[in-house]
Amino acid sequence: MKRNVILDTGPLVALIDAADRDHTWSVQQWSDIEPPMLTCESVVSEACFLLNQIDRGAEVVFEMLSRETIEMSFRLQDHSKFVRNLLVKYSKVPMSVADACLVRMAEQIPGSSVFTLDGDFRIYRKHGRQVIPLIVPERMKS
Repeated sequence: MKRNVILDTGPLVALIDAADRDHTWSVQQWSDIEPPMLTCESVVSEACFLLNQIDRGAEVVFEMLSRETIEMSFRLQDHSKFVRNLLVKYSKVPMSVADACLVRMAEQIPGSSVFTLDGDFRIYRKHGRQVIPLIVPERMKS
């Protein structure tokens, strides 16, 4: 059975940037996950910005969208009330718009896991109290 994976910025950047400390781990995870990975426009925007200094970095992201390796299945306007509430709730963490969108996606996609390098996802909860299943490196599991 295909699992639904929600993609955060970190693993996408690590996959493309060979100098990233999580590059090898990210490459391995990508090879184990059946596409498409689901994400939001905020993640694509963050990744393209962070990959600006990598040759063809942003171009690779757009190629992945064209090939449907990643899919932007989230429309912020449809969930703005929920995202705003999450931003208020986690304002002391603080939470980015991208993170709030991914938490909302996790609420909307049953059985999904968030593929991330962001330790804040261990704090965030879906539906108020439910732990979000994560795909993270071993160092982040404790």
